[in-house]
Amino acid sequence: MPEFETVQEFRAKRKEALAYLEKATNLKPEFLIILGTGLGRLAEEIDVAKAISYDDIPHFPVSTVESHHGRLLFGMLSGKKVVAMQGRFHYYEGYTMQQIVFPVRVAHAMGARTLLVSNACGGMNPLFRRGDIMCITDHINLLGDNPLIGPNDNDLGVRFPDMSEPYTPRLIDLAEKVALVNSIKMHQGVYASVPGPTLETRAEYRFLRMIGADVVGMSTIPEVIAAVHLGMDVLGISVITDECFPDALEPVKMEDILEAADMAEPKMTQVMKGVLLEL
Repeated sequence: MPEFETVQEFRAKRKEALAYLEKATNLKPEFLIILGTGLGRLAEEIDVAKAISYDDIPHFPVSTVESHHGRLLFGMLSGKKVVAMQGRFHYYEGYTMQQIVFPVRVAHAMGARTLLVSNACGGMNPLFRRGDIMCITDHINLLGDNPLIGPNDNDLGVRFPDMSEPYTPRLIDLAEKVALVNSIKMHQGVYASVPGPTLETRAEYRFLRMIGADVVGMSTIPEVIAAVHLGMDVLGISVITDECFPDALEPVKMEDILEAADMAEPKMTQVMKGVLLEL
């Protein structure tokens, strides 16, 4: 059996991280924003009061992905107090699920009660195109792991949290309203997460589509599970960076993914800013 962090060990680590952050900034964020691959431009919209490198925060992992900056940004966006993760952590980087969701739990302890999460993904729904955005309505966890495995801290949440509506319907409706008002085409659909770091085979894309996934990526679900466990509201938006149609599949380069993310990012940024403004 693998050795899991005890509740006492987790609480000690969270206490150290909190002490450092509360000494570094007196801003108490209401919202946590997680920015995905190539989706850092929203950070430029934040009136940043304090930027803190992950390296400096006790027990924080450090992102090893080239396109992820690795900073916590505390400040104001659309009149709301936010903390943004400019760079996230992935299972394929070798981190445990508990390490991946540690920042979510720390942000919640600082006051964040809503998670706005974004990701870059491959589109499998034939109606979706590269550069589109999708509001996540549900997900399929194919990571083979779960951040709640191991001892449960009852102060965080119940042992068996309900996942019938992991993405808050009220926030989905609000995002749709904002997109409509701003003439932004935004799909709704199901996000599947796989371990990576390899992209999928033709057969895997067929399988994922067959089981009900509209898009596929390598992140997001651990953070969402942790947020739901904490009782947080969640809004997720996917940016479709490549078209994953098995019968017309072409090799994809990281530069192409980043280019598509850059193309779609203004739409995602506008929706997230609009949602925050309305809340």
